[in-house]
Amino acid sequence: MIELDHVSKVYRAGRDELRALDDVSLTITEGEFVAIMGPSGSGKSTLMNILGCLDRPTEGEYRLGGVTVGDLTNTARAHIRRDVFGFIFQSYNLIPRMSVVRQVELPLAYQRAAHRRQRALVALDTVGLADRADDRPTELSGGQRQRVAIARTLVTNPRVIFADEPTGALDTKTGDDVMKLIGSLVSERGITVVLVTHEIEVAAHARRLIRMRDGRIIADVPMADALATPGESVLLPVSE
Repeated sequence: MIELDHVSKVYRAGRDELRALDDVSLTITEGEFVAIMGPSGSGKSTLMNILGCLDRPTEGEYRLGGVTVGDLTNTARAHIRRDVFGFIFQSYNLIPRMSVVRQVELPLAYQRAAHRRQRALVALDTVGLADRADDRPTELSGGQRQRVAIARTLVTNPRVIFADEPTGALDTKTGDDVMKLIGSLVSERGITVVLVTHEIEVAAHARRLIRMRDGRIIADVPMADALATPGESVLLPVSE
């Protein structure tokens, strides 16, 4: 479904050059749950932005469902972000004075979809918050706000969800509950999930672990293997 072929992202300022991504090749199949880890500056956020059609590579090719994304117009890429992808962020990005159900309806307005409130209520029920539909975000806990953000993502029925540090602002137990919910989207709905996180405990909910350093993938292993020998298998270089 998702294919990167020798992708690099280079930022230039005068004579200086920063390779945020350096010759990355990667395939993610439909229904996979992939975690991307690495220290600050490793390239994981740049990789997420390219996969989510929020940025373009400097070199190499990105194919989505067999279509070369680099050949698409800005409008076509925006339609992919609207209709195919969903995004979950650490900061929730909720509007304080807008009711929960209205927050979840918002993406449907861009799609000019019918039955928006009904669909929003179904999405809220999926995350266990149908009874809080008319509340404001300020009346909810951090975990509940993140569930609203997940419902807002689900309401458009995305095929791929990109989750960028979705538990970063949550305590351990609440974060674990949110990750179980995200995991259920893979197992029950077949949604592809790409997760960026600093925490191995969060990444452990995924089925595959990609480790990055200095813009390159240094390991790509099943999560079970990574957890079986931490500190060894997750740091082994990827075979050429």
